Amino acid sequence: MTKAKRKSLSGVVVKTMGLFTGVQGVEILCSIVRTKLVALWVGAVGVGLFGLFNNAIELINSLAQLSLRSSSVPSIAKAKPESALRRIAYVVRRWSSLLGIVGATLTLICAPILSNLTFGDSQHTLGFIFLSVVIFLSAITSGELAILQGTKMLSRMARASVWGAIAGLAVSAPLFYFLRIDSIVPALIAYSLTTATAVYCMRNRMPKPEPLPSMRDTFNEGREFVRLGIFMTASAFITLAFSYAFMAWLNRSADTAAVGFYQSGYTIVNRYLGLVFTAIAYEYYPRLSSVARSAWRTSAFVGHEMTIALIVILPVATLFMAFDDVVIRLLYDVNFIVAAPYVSWGLAGTAFRAVSWCMAFVILAKGDGKVYLLTETISAAISLAFNIYFYSNYGLEGLGIAYIIWYAAYTVIVGAVYFGRYRLRINARVWLLFGCVAVTAIACAYIRSLDMRVPVIIVGLITAALGVLALRRLIRK
Repeated sequence: MTKAKRKSLSGVVVKTMGLFTGVQGVEILCSIVRTKLVALWVGAVGVGLFGLFNNAIELINSLAQLSLRSSSVPSIAKAKPESALRRIAYVVRRWSSLLGIVGATLTLICAPILSNLTFGDSQHTLGFIFLSVVIFLSAITSGELAILQGTKMLSRMARASVWGAIAGLAVSAPLFYFLRIDSIVPALIAYSLTTATAVYCMRNRMPKPEPLPSMRDTFNEGREFVRLGIFMTASAFITLAFSYAFMAWLNRSADTAAVGFYQSGYTIVNRYLGLVFTAIAYEYYPRLSSVARSAWRTSAFVGHEMTIALIVILPVATLFMAFDDVVIRLLYDVNFIVAAPYVSWGLAGTAFRAVSWCMAFVILAKGDGKVYLLTETISAAISLAFNIYFYSNYGLEGLGIAYIIWYAAYTVIVGAVYFGRYRLRINARVWLLFGCVAVTAIACAYIRSLDMRVPVIIVGLITAALGVLALRRLIRK
């Protein structure tokens, strides 16, 4: 990369990370407020219904959409010239419509079965029939978001996400208040409708290709990303199955409260700190996909992304460690403080997660579905084995240590693919930075396990200041 390219790239990555971290913060806040309103105006039964219907929708979407939202991004990002981009965008839109129709139809047909599986009776069959609308709208929305991300229209994507979340909350709130227990299904439909409307208003309005692809062309030209999507869907299912197996084992070996403590800690480490990873991915994934055929450029982009991820993650993780009990009290309850040791050790593992995550995206960018499925399956199996062993011997704190070892092993797994299969490289300075970050994070977790807060705060503030200086240097270099 030239100096000018590095300068613009570093600035874009930092700007995008800040933008989408804020976007996800707004979405999480809207989700929290929505859940609070359901609890306040509908009660515990409403919260239960809301969760059950939401889980069912997510499961159906994950199977029906074949991960189109992520799998089509590389195809869109690599499409050149403009005529090819128009054609692939049209194919993605047609595929999202077809998958939406198929998913909605299957939901309609299987509504009685879904009601019995979810609630143990057929009283909610009508609810699942109406929710078929949500399945269709979600598929259409996924296609449009993939096109926005693949064409790097990230500001439009951010605005669509924010306005969709805010409008969805504004529309849902009156329904919760006036309809009470009968508001759950209408609110879910209204939320998906407002989200779809926001995305439609911000969509990429590129002209249709000429001539229009036939249905045969649509199937043939979409075969690459659909095939990748099938592998991604299978991978997600296997990962969920291993996660479910561990929670079922934990529930039997300990109790349901232990499952709750584990889930709360895992959510803090993966979801809330994971905002940083997700925010970077919005810009990184399509950029990496567009250069996936060039080994030199791919290596350069991966090393650059690792550098920024490590610089950002260390101060965030250490400050989270220092105030882990405060964060847990804010998000949950004082009774969940027992999960704090797990959170601290888990946060130390995010250094390994940052490095492995940057390399793993290369597999997706190259469309290597079989390898992606294999690496994720091995990773899930290792996670299950380490979780069972370390919880059996060290309790909740052991799960945090297992998290570090799991991601260290995952780094080795994806590293074998990255270096061995793809013959890619990473600058030695990046590895030196990674070593410093990993050692510092693990040391802070150990200090925090001794119930010492001040040294970790000092490290967090120092690394935050150094991180700001390093990012400014990257941008201005």
